[in-house]
Amino acid sequence: MKKLFLMSAAAAALALGSAHAADLKFAPGEGAFNWDSYEALKETRLDGEEVTVFGPWLGPDQAFAESVLAYFAEATGANVKYVGSDSFEQQIVIDAEAGSAPNIAVFPQPGLASDMASRGFLTPLPDGTADWVKDNYAAGQSWVDLGTYKGKDGEDHLYGFFYKVDVKSLVWYIPENFEDAGYEIPQTMEELKALTEKIVADGGTPWCIGLGSGGATGWPATDWVEDMMLRTQAPDVYDKWVTNEVKFTDPAVIGAIEEFGWFARNDDFVAGGANTVATTDFRDSPKGLFSSPPQCYLHHQASFIPAFFPEGTQVGVDADFFYMPAYESKDLGKPVLGAGTLWAITKDSPGARALIEFLKSPIAHEVWMAQKGFLTPYKAVNTEVFSDPTLKKMNDVLLGATTFRFDGSDLMPGGVGAGSFWTGMVDYVGGKSAEDVAQSIQNSWDALK
Repeated sequence: MKKLFLMSAAAAALALGSAHAADLKFAPGEGAFNWDSYEALKETRLDGEEVTVFGPWLGPDQAFAESVLAYFAEATGANVKYVGSDSFEQQIVIDAEAGSAPNIAVFPQPGLASDMASRGFLTPLPDGTADWVKDNYAAGQSWVDLGTYKGKDGEDHLYGFFYKVDVKSLVWYIPENFEDAGYEIPQTMEELKALTEKIVADGGTPWCIGLGSGGATGWPATDWVEDMMLRTQAPDVYDKWVTNEVKFTDPAVIGAIEEFGWFARNDDFVAGGANTVATTDFRDSPKGLFSSPPQCYLHHQASFIPAFFPEGTQVGVDADFFYMPAYESKDLGKPVLGAGTLWAITKDSPGARALIEFLKSPIAHEVWMAQKGFLTPYKAVNTEVFSDPTLKKMNDVLLGATTFRFDGSDLMPGGVGAGSFWTGMVDYVGGKSAEDVAQSIQNSWDALK
């Protein structure tokens, strides 16, 4: 368990330096940034007002966040202070209960924000924010839905503004291997399955899959199942599944598990055979892409996986990715699975509301885009400012989404999403039927009542 960070977020923030003009990473007026959106911020005057922000980011990400907040501080005159903690989830509850919450909290998962909203610890976002998100974010209604919760009054309100997103619906490959074999990037799930079978017919092995992750073994399979749910069922079915209105034993869920099994439980389709899937560490699983001859041609994993590629690998040259395609026959658009952080007001003030308005400005996104590790569904940003062409390509996947859904296991109760769902997938690749595994997971959920 993470050690609790016992000093309140607000108090800790006071110990940090403020964001100010000297911290501006890019000089106003230079580069391809939307400087008009920065100049417009100057109409809001908050001279001397303190705005505190508490979030999960430490290290480089904290520095990136502070570099963004510096523009808000410089434009408005506010004194903005950020503090990060690796015990954010525990500490924000402690602070809220003690009456010492920061103005803004940055939640890494919607579930905790929803719980705090129901207890009256969050303030609904300003009127018109939901309409703005629908109009300006790709798959805008998805982001409104993900940030809308029941408040203490029992009514639904928009509490969360999503900012900084991750993409999981990706398939990785080696361009040189594809070129040598004459393979093309599949545009539909039907084509992806046909490619899988063709690679076998050509004498190769299509996939590298590994579920090993120590005490968290099994989680990579949950991403597979979630992607398959979004490619076989309408978004509302996915939503009902993560809240248990649609049970794990429902044919829709069993079907998604079996869609994963089509790839993972076929000895011909997986490097090392299906019996190695559960024991192969997910960090080691992409290595087969780089062997000569290749042990596999395809690997399904989120945007972070290049961290485990061989040293010196240049993404976009030595390795690349494509969008995990949807079924053409099912007409479900282009769903994208991912995660992200949402910003919520935990202590209302003019500065807190102004900071949420700041997140609507392209400059608030572009400053981080021009550095590292940032994706956004905001359609008005200039994607040419991305410092990394790989991130730009990932962002194009995000901007092309017709539906976005948050990692389902992260939205489920911990005992299920980070427990029986994980172990159930290990049992499934080990040979248990999808029906039996689904029943076991459902039993664990029912036991929580």
